[in-house]
Amino acid sequence: MDLLVTVGLLIVLLLVLILPFKVRIIEENLEPFFLIMGIIAVSISGLWSKELIIEAIETPLKISEFMGIPIGIFQVVLAVGLIVHFFNRPIYSFLVKLLRKLGVRFFAFIVIVVFGLVSSIISVIVAAVMLAEIALVMPLERNKKIEFVVIACFSIGLGAALTPVGEPLSTIAIKKLSVPPYNADFFFLVRLLGKYIIPTIIVLGVYGALRVGRTSYEIVEIPEYTESLRTVIIRAIRVYIFISALVLLGEGFTPIIDWYISKIPAEIIYWVNMISAILDNATLTAAEIGPQLSITQIKGALMGLIISGGMLIPGNIPNIVSAGRLRIKSGEWARIGVPMGLILMVVFFIVIYVLHV
Repeated sequence: MDLLVTVGLLIVLLLVLILPFKVRIIEENLEPFFLIMGIIAVSISGLWSKELIIEAIETPLKISEFMGIPIGIFQVVLAVGLIVHFFNRPIYSFLVKLLRKLGVRFFAFIVIVVFGLVSSIISVIVAAVMLAEIALVMPLERNKKIEFVVIACFSIGLGAALTPVGEPLSTIAIKKLSVPPYNADFFFLVRLLGKYIIPTIIVLGVYGALRVGRTSYEIVEIPEYTESLRTVIIRAIRVYIFISALVLLGEGFTPIIDWYISKIPAEIIYWVNMISAILDNATLTAAEIGPQLSITQIKGALMGLIISGGMLIPGNIPNIVSAGRLRIKSGEWARIGVPMGLILMVVFFIVIYVLHV
């Protein structure tokens, strides 16, 4: 029975990894595809329950907290979408004025670094939605704009992991490590990962500024807003479906995590955690992180999850929001996100496991 479940889940994993890049209709409809795959994965695992259904329904509505107030990605995406729909002219005018004053390169650097650093305070959801709107006014050709967005999403994903306010991964990690011997508090992950994450965010800011290239101030214009109210609402619903789908996928793959991944040596888990590019990294965190691990094991597991989340669109919230708003396809994202993620993975494997920094 365990073998059949394993084979079934591995087939689902392969479908999730391959079909969005090979079948156009799936690439254009990732949300229902992932929902179907999530339903199939849970069915194969036999893990359907009332609690799981409620979790899948509620998670998009309360995925994080800000100042003690639960916030959900659905509400934030919808609210910001409506604000931009009705007040797009003054919002875009302000951003264009700022762009002209700072210059495109410095503006790109500021956005990547500031949003990366504050995402752990304002939450990954708010940072992601704001980034998507800012990216729209950037006077860049499509390839350059996508590259800027991917770099910024890596930055936001890294920064959000520094406090339990930022994203579910950090919330769960703090909860799991709040007992002896670590007694993790609010700033535990800042102390543990800050020396890796903060310099990386700055490096990403510099890299992003260089990659956007030179753009004449004169061509920075207020973009024409063309979205209907219906489009704004549908986009929020699609994001809702995507998050629910990831909840189901994460739960469906729990047997694989429990039977195999949780028993793999730390150095290998670091690389295996690249599956967080398509699976809910909060689920993987809950399965892998615990007070029985050494500091090196904790650092490696978390950094592997955080970095990998930037590789593909399903990997984290900023990716999902930005890709939906700018209509970025899976292949377009992967061409930039995968090489960048692999480079960061190699760098931090050396830093953590070879140099023991």
